[in-house]
Amino acid sequence: MKREFYVVIEKDEDGFYVGEVLGLRACYSQGKTIDELLENIKEVIRMCLEEAGEEPVPEFLGVQKVCIE
Repeated sequence: MKREFYVVIEKDEDGFYVGEVLGLRACYSQGKTIDELLENIKEVIRMCLEEAGEEPVPEFLGVQKVCIE
């Protein structure tokens, strides 16, 4: 079964790309390039889904930008 997940990607102070799937507990990885990160995060997603078993995955609603003055 094909499933889709959203990955939040940031660049850390060492220049690595760090990705996290917010709907899966402890589901994050990194890579020197975005392509490497995406390959790594796919493997981590598979492991997180195995760990979660039949536990439902929360629906991703989006990201909202908030400005503070």
